[in-house]
Amino acid sequence: MAIKMAQEAGMDLVEISPNTSPPVCKIMDYGKYKYSAQKKAAEARKRQKTVEIKEIKLRPMIDDHDYDVKMRAMQRFFEEGDKVKITLRYRGREMAHQEIGTKLLDKIKSDVAELAKVEQDARFEGRQVVMVLAPR
Repeated sequence: MAIKMAQEAGMDLVEISPNTSPPVCKIMDYGKYKYSAQKKAAEARKRQKTVEIKEIKLRPMIDDHDYDVKMRAMQRFFEEGDKVKITLRYRGREMAHQEIGTKLLDKIKSDVAELAKVEQDARFEGRQVVMVLAPR
């Protein structure tokens, strides 16, 4: 009977939830429904932003101006909504003075405190220390 009603209306009988008792059906134009669902999905895909991880490489004995340049780049990345991976690389005898690098990373954390939060705290990977910051 429902199939007959749908045919008279020039539409389709679509089963909404088959596992219930009795099964629930709806009279609708299925082609139109599928088309609008496809359009909605495409629109959602178009609007979403992929979060990229930008990397900034530093050395422990970085000069003030170079540090400022890196900080400006980091600030721009956070404004664009990207995460920042800070890689602090030690070379040669710098490994003997790791406290300099630790101070530098603490300075970075305090300078970007209002812009970003620490997502992954500083950890050693061989001769380098890696820290990941995410925008607030």
